[in-house]
Amino acid sequence: MVIEPARQMLWNRLRLSLEMIKFEHSVFALPFALTGALLAFREVHAGFQFAAVKALWIVVAMIGARSSAMAFNRLLDAEIDARNPRTRMRHLPAGLLSSSFAGWFVVGSVLVFLLAAWELNPLCLMLAPVAVAVVFFYSYTKRFTSLSHLVLGLALGIAPAAAWIAVTGSLDARILWLTAAVTFWTAGFDIIYACQDHEFDSNEGLFSIPRRYGISGALWISRAFHVLMVVCLVELVSNYDLGWLSIVGILAVVALLVYEHSLVKPDDLTRVNAAFFTVNGYVSVLFFVFWAADMYLLRVKV
Repeated sequence: MVIEPARQMLWNRLRLSLEMIKFEHSVFALPFALTGALLAFREVHAGFQFAAVKALWIVVAMIGARSSAMAFNRLLDAEIDARNPRTRMRHLPAGLLSSSFAGWFVVGSVLVFLLAAWELNPLCLMLAPVAVAVVFFYSYTKRFTSLSHLVLGLALGIAPAAAWIAVTGSLDARILWLTAAVTFWTAGFDIIYACQDHEFDSNEGLFSIPRRYGISGALWISRAFHVLMVVCLVELVSNYDLGWLSIVGILAVVALLVYEHSLVKPDDLTRVNAAFFTVNGYVSVLFFVFWAADMYLLRVKV
């Protein structure tokens, strides 16, 4: 039957699309967005039904925004990726997916994000184009600034603030401490990841902190950013009057970050993937678990 091959092709396209955007890495930013939402639910004394509906649309919005940003990045960087030995087997340069398909995937993901923003509240819908602009802008930055890592951090860091707005319909300046924490955390681990392309970036004229300061200098800057992340989290605990479980969560994050940096040396980048993918997944998930437990077990309220 004709239907079966068509269905198989559809599933193959879906699988390749999820691989292209590294869908499993949604775990990096999503727990921080949900933490922002939990802080907001706690503030407004949200009931279960209200919280469940809002949380669902926040997750949909996150998936739509991240999927569009990743696909746009892959589309924009396809020629660069084809010249880089580390990335030449990505889906677009390898010919596993076409540029036109990736373009339509971007459009579809943006529409999903806009639908979720519309379902959340008017302010979310009003700010949605700004969020799309920020996450798309990141893909251009390595062409002209070494601060591209911080722009990527901001692209992920706006998620907790956006989740707060989704729940409350307004912005509380205190939640920006979590935005700053995620920004510094992301920039820190992105610098570690970029160390792999130090030589390629230099040859191609691309901008990055490893290219500008060398791998050793870049790793020190990464450590400094992660220290700033912890400072921001401590400020967040103080501002929201959280309990001892949130402090335990911060200590867990600190332990994981120390371990992450122990995996990478200026003369040994063989464990970058373990530092980047595995450790940072644990950072975001454990952070969310401890902070959610703090808010819903200790129930300390400002």
